[in-house]
Amino acid sequence: MKTIKKLYKRFLNNKEAKNASWLIVGKIFQMVLSFFISIFTARFLGPGNYGLINYASAYVAFFTSLCTLGINSVIIKDFVDNPGEQGKAIGTTMVLRAISSALSSLTIIAIVSIIDQGEKTTITVTALCCVALIFQVFDTINYWFQAQYKSKVTAIATLIAYFALSIYRIFLLITKKSVEWFAFASSVDYIVLAVCLWYSYKKNGGPRLYYSWEKGKYLLKKSYHYILSGMMVAIYMQTDKLMLKQMLDETAVGYYSLASTLNLMWVFVLQAIIDSMYPTIMRLYNEDRMAFERKNRQLYAIVIYVSIFVALMFMVFGRLVIRILYGESYLPADAPLKIITWYTIFSYLGVARNAWIVCEDKQKYLKWMYLGAALINVILNYIMIPIWGASGAALASLITQICTIVLPVFIKDMRPNTKLIFDAFLLRGIK
Repeated sequence: MKTIKKLYKRFLNNKEAKNASWLIVGKIFQMVLSFFISIFTARFLGPGNYGLINYASAYVAFFTSLCTLGINSVIIKDFVDNPGEQGKAIGTTMVLRAISSALSSLTIIAIVSIIDQGEKTTITVTALCCVALIFQVFDTINYWFQAQYKSKVTAIATLIAYFALSIYRIFLLITKKSVEWFAFASSVDYIVLAVCLWYSYKKNGGPRLYYSWEKGKYLLKKSYHYILSGMMVAIYMQTDKLMLKQMLDETAVGYYSLASTLNLMWVFVLQAIIDSMYPTIMRLYNEDRMAFERKNRQLYAIVIYVSIFVALMFMVFGRLVIRILYGESYLPADAPLKIITWYTIFSYLGVARNAWIVCEDKQKYLKWMYLGAALINVILNYIMIPIWGASGAALASLITQICTIVLPVFIKDMRPNTKLIFDAFLLRGIK
């Protein structure tokens, strides 16, 4: 316990903590702002319509990994390695992402039109959710602010976007709009955020943006492993919702989605810490090998023990939270919540591991690791959903997430990272 406290205090006393604090504080305000609105929205829509929106969102999330082209995993390192080409990197990335987002949106609408043929509401809801993909392109600017340790700017921009989104949702609740209006909510969020990020980038003297074919080829060469692995991750992260809808109904998707939403309410803390430590890990790789490994162990230890604490809280108070906030109609979400809360540990260890993978140039192994995980997830969902419903989908996801951490043991070049994770669990070598 003393070691964990020392690690926490050390983290608080450096620029990573200051950078992360803006991300965390911004997310807290964002969470508070949307917390009650989300509750009223879920109550108003009911498990069926709530599940329908999450079903459509699953398609968007699935293709998001393709739209980012994996560049988000390597662009910060490119900023560090090539500081004079930041404008070129951002401009090139945005053009490439815009093309892939437009193609992905058309593909999603075509797929849903075939699979859910005749379900006009489902197709309309999905098309409205797809608008968000186009405006997600501006997320690229966020990585530039992270590299500059200026997360305060993005935190404020995100807060403004959520404030606008909250006003929009309040309007829908007051006027009692249909589910199609609520489906457009995530797109409103990204539209406002895009405007805020672009304005902030210009105001903070961001380098001039321009496209370079050569830079595009260079970035894609570095990131294409992440495209494939990202798609595999999307399969095992979103397949459960898609299969629940087809094998059961949208109400089952609603229960499962609520469990996922509750579990994700706090993970912005982990994401903020990871994002803030990412540039430091990149820098230490070229400066101090021992410090590089120690910093990775520190990050993994934070992810592991914070996740365990939150999981235990959900195990004890999850059902009470659901009853108070969402009502009796959502109580079936308690069972999948008690399972799904544990996969955060393994999921965010995978996110934190990306810094090590980029530095060691081991991206080529990701596609095989996540291909195996994706196959396992589809098989497990096919077996478990008919037996246990939403809880079966949650169990399939948990087992899959565990596999993403276990599978690298069988890859020689990935074993050093597995050892770092194991050391972090034992709190060994983090001082």
